[in-house]
Amino acid sequence: MTEKKDFRDPKKKETEKLVHKLVEAIDEHPEKVNNYYDLGSLLTRLNDYQQAEELFMKALGIFEAKGDTDAMNLLNYGLGNLYYEVGKVNAAINLYNKIDDPKLKGDSYLMLAQSYMKKGQHKQAVAYGLTALELRSDDPEINQVIGDSLLALGEFKQAKTYYDAILKYHPGRADTQFNRGIVAMVLGEPYKDYLAQAKQLDPSYYHKSEQRLNDIEKTLQTTQKKD
Repeated sequence: MTEKKDFRDPKKKETEKLVHKLVEAIDEHPEKVNNYYDLGSLLTRLNDYQQAEELFMKALGIFEAKGDTDAMNLLNYGLGNLYYEVGKVNAAINLYNKIDDPKLKGDSYLMLAQSYMKKGQHKQAVAYGLTALELRSDDPEINQVIGDSLLALGEFKQAKTYYDAILKYHPGRADTQFNRGIVAMVLGEPYKDYLAQAKQLDPSYYHKSEQRLNDIEKTLQTTQKKD
């Protein structure tokens, strides 16, 4: 009799092992909040949103009963990220605003900035982004959300400053290269190198964003004709 081979994706098998390991860790150490947070975050990344939400809610009940505010801060952050991921942005914002742990403040301000950007409220996004930047001035994600929000507000010169701050240390970011190219195009500066870099770094991202580029080029051409 031939032995059955397991043809499942190796990555999937590793993920299942990790889920199982974290479930065991919770059973063995139900007092450790990080096990709940890690499992909830992993389930969120796996798009298993219902199970992730149930786990976070259960854990919040456990640690709220103990009056453990540090644990509740971490779990609120994890549940906020889940709600952000599924588009329940207002629910995410409510949770991020509850966080008062200094260790999580930078992350929660960044997520508030990203949440308001997702809602199209770019001025609020800039305000929270700048608050986050006070805590972590070199963070490329924070600089990106500020740059992108300023770009959306038409504040091209200001956006340029934040994109340049990222590219100084993180030139391998396709989204930053692409948006810096747009800013250069609008400001009448050389822009083709930025766009070429973006295309080389992430062709898929570039092609998805190409229509946006074409629209901006058309708008600029129309404006120049009027002038």
